[in-house]
Amino acid sequence: MKYRFLFAAFAFFLPLVAGAEDAASCPDAGRAPFMTNVYGRDYTLLNGKWNAIVDLYDQGRKMKVYENRTAKSGEEFYEYSFEGGLRLNVPGDWNSQTPELKYYEGTVWYARHFNAAPADGRRQFLYFGAVSYRCRVYLNGEQIAAHEGGFTPFQVEVTDRLKTGDNFVVVEVNNRRTVDAIPALAFDWWNYGGITRDVMLVSTPETFVEDYFIRLDNNSPDVINASVTLSDAVSAAVRIEIPELKVSQELMTDASGRASASFKVKRLQRWSPDTPKLYDVLVTSAQDTVREQIGFRNISVDGTQILVNGRPTFMRSISFHEEIPQRRGRAFSQADAVMLLSEAQALGVNMVRLAHYPQNEYTVRLAEKMGIILWQEIPIWQGIDFEDDGTRAKAQGMLREMIYRDRNRCAVGFWGVANETKPSDARNAFLTSLLETGKAIDTSRLYVAAFDLAYFDEESRHFEMHDDFTKKLDVVAVNKYMGWYHPWPVDPTEAVWDVAQDQPLIISEFGGEALYGQSGDRRMASSWSEDYQEQLYLDNLEMFRHIPNLAGVSPWVLFDFRSPYRFHPTNQEDWNRKGLVSDQGYRKKAWYIMHDYYQSIKSSGR
Repeated sequence: MKYRFLFAAFAFFLPLVAGAEDAASCPDAGRAPFMTNVYGRDYTLLNGKWNAIVDLYDQGRKMKVYENRTAKSGEEFYEYSFEGGLRLNVPGDWNSQTPELKYYEGTVWYARHFNAAPADGRRQFLYFGAVSYRCRVYLNGEQIAAHEGGFTPFQVEVTDRLKTGDNFVVVEVNNRRTVDAIPALAFDWWNYGGITRDVMLVSTPETFVEDYFIRLDNNSPDVINASVTLSDAVSAAVRIEIPELKVSQELMTDASGRASASFKVKRLQRWSPDTPKLYDVLVTSAQDTVREQIGFRNISVDGTQILVNGRPTFMRSISFHEEIPQRRGRAFSQADAVMLLSEAQALGVNMVRLAHYPQNEYTVRLAEKMGIILWQEIPIWQGIDFEDDGTRAKAQGMLREMIYRDRNRCAVGFWGVANETKPSDARNAFLTSLLETGKAIDTSRLYVAAFDLAYFDEESRHFEMHDDFTKKLDVVAVNKYMGWYHPWPVDPTEAVWDVAQDQPLIISEFGGEALYGQSGDRRMASSWSEDYQEQLYLDNLEMFRHIPNLAGVSPWVLFDFRSPYRFHPTNQEDWNRKGLVSDQGYRKKAWYIMHDYYQSIKSSGR
C-alpha cells in the first residue's frame, strides 16, 4: 500500500527527468501528484541552514557525495565534505546569499540532518514547495525522487526509509538553462537556483484524505460540487462539513478511493473582491481530518464581459515577479507575500497576474483573504520547443501541478497557458493539449493566454491581431508596449482596436522603463525618466478608452526586477526598470497615474 503511493509519485516525477512515457498515460495519472493542502496537515518544517557544496563540473554524483562518507582509516580520504563549508538558507535562492553565486548556473548540493520517529500506523512524506529547477533527492544515501520544474511542489513517501533518530537528506539542485526546459534558454527574469520554498516532513494516517476539490457549481449559486480522493483504493465513508452553512455531507468512496457529490446550501455568501468571505471546511475520513478555508464564487464570460458572481467586473490588475527587490532574491515567506500584495492593494487592484509562473502558496492564500483575483500561469514564455513531445509532457505536468495545488483557492480566476508565443501548427497543437489537460482537472476557471501579436494595419488604420488559437480561449490577452517598443502610429485618441471583438480583451502588459528619481523630456524614451514613463501611461490610458471589448488592464510591472536581459550600464544594471515601484521601494510618478485610474473605475462601479 505504501509502495503504491511512492510509485504514483514517481510516475509524475520521472517522466520529467528521464524522458519516460507521458504521465497522462500512466494508470494512476488521474490522481493528484501530491496531497492537497499540505499546510492543513501534521508536519515539521525542515527549513533553516543547510550545508551546501557548489559542484561547478557536476562531479558530485560520480563521487557519491550523497552518501556523506568520512574516512574510517588512515588510508582513506574523500575530496568533499558537507561540514565546515558553505551554508545556505532554506527556503531561499543561492544567487542572493553570497556574491560568488550571483550569476551561478549549475549544480549545488544541499544537505542536512533531521530526527525522525517512525510510528506504527503513520506514514511519512518529504514535501518540497519548490526546487529550482531540476533536482534529485537522496535519503540516507539512496536516491528517492527526482523532479523538474522550479515553481510547483512535489512529494515522496519515506515511511519505510526513515531511521529512528538521525536521518540525512541531500538534494542535488541544478538551475542550468536548456533548450528543452520550461522556461527555455532565455527569459526576462533572474534564473534563481536553490530550494526556494518550504521543505516539510509530513505525517499522515495509514489511509488519509489525499485530495479534495470543493467549489461552487459553475451555473448555480446555491449548489456546491465536491470530490474527495483517499490515499488508497478503498471503499469508505468520508464527510464534508461546513459548520457555518450547517453542511454535513457524507460520501462513500468507490473501489478506487474516490467519491463525489453535489448538494444545495442556503444563505451562502459568495466570495468577491469586495467581500472575500471564506468558510471553515473539514474533510474527514475514518482516520484523518483535514481543515481548510474555502471561498465560493462564480466567474464566467458573457460576450465581451467578465462576470464575477454574475456581475460585470473590470479587471484592475498588476503583475509582479516572485522577488523582493530590496533583498534581490526570491520571495518565499508569509512576510514576503504581505509586502508584495500590500503594495498591489494600495495601487487599487482587484486582480494580480502572477508572472510568469506559479508563485508561493503563501501569496495565493493571502490574496484570497485580501479579496484579490489571481491569474496564474506556467512559464511557457517565448523560445519553447513546441515540436518536442518531451517538452509538451513537461508543460502538461507543470499545469497539472499548478492546478492541483490551487484549485480550491477561489481567488484564482484564470489559468494561463502561454505568454508571447508565435502561431504555428506545432504551437497550436501544444497549447491545445494544455487546454485539454487543464479542463480535464478544472472547469471552474477561465483559461487565458497573453499574445504580443497585435499590430497597426496601415490600410485599415486599426490595431489588429490574427491568431485563430484565440477562439479556443475564454479570455484573450495582449501585451502591447505602445510608446516603448512600438512608436505611436496615430495619436492615442485615434487608436482604434479591432482585436478579438467578440471576446473579453485584457491588455495584459504595457508600460516602459524609468530609473527612479530621473528627470527628463517626457517625449523622449531615451531619457529613461519618470517623466517619460508618466506620459507613456497617460497616452496608453487614453488609448484604452477606445477599445470596445476591453475587460481589464495589467501594467507591466509593479516592482523593478532583476534581469540579465537588461545591461544598460547606467539606467538598468541588470534590472528591468518597468516597475511602478523602484527596487528600493519608492513609487514612481506612473504609480499615481494608475492609482487614480483604478480609483475612477472603481467609483464608476465597474
